[in-house]
Amino acid sequence: MAKKSAAERVVVKVFTYGIQPKISRTFSISTSVTFLELSDAIQAAMGWDNKHPHEFRHGKGKRLVDVIGPVGLADQTLGEFQDETALTVSNYMGRKRLPLRMLYRYDFADEWIHEVVFDKRMEGEGGPEMISGERACPPEDFGGAFQYMQALAGEIEWAHPGYDPEVFDIKAVDFTKKATRKRK
Repeated sequence: MAKKSAAERVVVKVFTYGIQPKISRTFSISTSVTFLELSDAIQAAMGWDNKHPHEFRHGKGKRLVDVIGPVGLADQTLGEFQDETALTVSNYMGRKRLPLRMLYRYDFADEWIHEVVFDKRMEGEGGPEMISGERACPPEDFGGAFQYMQALAGEIEWAHPGYDPEVFDIKAVDFTKKATRKRK
């Protein structure tokens, strides 16, 4: 009897809430990564520096009270809390039918909310691989979706010279772990 030896990956789609036209990223990643590593991949795909707190929220229906995140958020969670350094994507997905959806919240002051979709399983090994993306991610520390939409409408001035909201360069995405970044 042949043993299944192929490593499993999942296609992840990320959509930023509150912004039209939509901003999205699609990449594949090993299901053996932790949620901390998934957060790092989302940060790289979006082009952010990962300098603010984050959490993943999931639950039943519209009640997304269960949190996967840094241990420091455990006492701020209404539902079940899971440590992002201990939970793998594979353990979370289990044998559940895909697609699975959850929210990714980043920078609690600016309140960037993303829908994360575990879209489909596939075989493969290696690190994260970018598949596609639409439009430039908002500059980090811009003020959130509302302020970003005001800038797109010309109601406020862009504070980031050279930024073009329509341009996403897939080749600029670098999933290499940043050694200088400190974790709490």
